Amino acid sequence: MTTSIFGEVIRVRKFSNGDIEIDFHHEEQITEYRYSADPGRLGNFPKDLAETLVSTLDTTICVEIFFQDDGLPSHIELEQCEDEDDEDDDDEDDDDDDE
Repeated sequence: MTTSIFGEVIRVRKFSNGDIEIDFHHEEQITEYRYSADPGRLGNFPKDLAETLVSTLDTTICVEIFFQDDGLPSHIELEQCEDEDDEDDDDEDDDDDDE
């Protein structure tokens, strides 16, 4: 059985040794994921998935990360996030129609 979390990348740190750390915001919390060339590091994220996550920083792309039973990520899905400001604008427009 796979599990998943849905959110967005809010911070990325890339190091000269090739390591990548990613802060992922979901369900009102921040989880740090990392990729390292050192396979012995705990919580190691696959490089191709980490690089894809990095590419979503400062965009309106939300990410769903899927995990295997052993807790390792298996794949990710990307989708356009709904802009909360646009939703607020739509609500204001609806109010204007009532007048």
